[in-house]
Amino acid sequence: MPELPEVEVTRRALAPEVEGGVVRALVVRERRLRWPVPRGLARTLAGQRLLRLDRRGKYLLWRFEGGTLISHLGMSGSWRVHRGVPPAPGRHDHVDLTIEQPQGVRVLRLTDPRRFGALLWAAGDDAALRGNALLARLGVEPLDPAFDGELLHCRTRGRRTSIKQALLAGDIVVGVGNIYASESLFEAGIDPRTPAGRLSRPRCARLAAAIRDVLGRAIDAGGSSLRDFVGADGRSGYFISAARVYERNGLGCLRCKKGLVRRIVQAGRATYFCPSCQRR
Repeated sequence: MPELPEVEVTRRALAPEVEGGVVRALVVRERRLRWPVPRGLARTLAGQRLLRLDRRGKYLLWRFEGGTLISHLGMSGSWRVHRGVPPAPGRHDHVDLTIEQPQGVRVLRLTDPRRFGALLWAAGDDAALRGNALLARLGVEPLDPAFDGELLHCRTRGRRTSIKQALLAGDIVVGVGNIYASESLFEAGIDPRTPAGRLSRPRCARLAAAIRDVLGRAIDAGGSSLRDFVGADGRSGYFISAARVYERNGLGCLRCKKGLVRRIVQAGRATYFCPSCQRR
């Protein structure tokens, strides 16, 4: 599933190509995504100028004059940008958004083999958007200065769930997906099974710093390409090749040189860690 780094990589690639442009057409070939693409969306968007392309958690927010187009990449989605005439659409190419810029036409194509993504319209201003049901309960952005050890410590008090599951829940901090949670906990030296409410302030500070570092490196690497994800320029992300525990089950720990990386399953998701140097 594309996580925060993959969505941010997509945003950074698309933004300079489309911001300030005017929508000339929207073609929806398949409405049956996770939620149906709204009927009449093409009429709503026609002629509107795209003010900017933002991100909130794993949602891309296309900020138009009359509202916001909310897109989510689901399990297998990706946006690709084409300059001029795009190639003929394939089986899984469900949406084309055509935007006219002074430098030429850009066609943004949404490809989603599993159709777990979303493309929805939210009318209204910023206040209305913040209250949107998809966004209202999201936690703080991990790359925001507001996210630090003190906030993490405060919001984990009383939580009996494991710290790994607390990170994935998204109500404390958004976008720390499965790969990045394992890697961040490794960097911070914390056993993923540790109850979130037991983490001390110093350990929370180490974990918050590790999350920012891991996500920053993942964005620089173009994200992690697992299964279907490619960036808007068609390139694969290579962060996974530098992962220190993820998918290294049975291999020696790269830090302590004593333990072997172990794989466990937490709430149906694979977790990788070193029992020797990640402490409860």
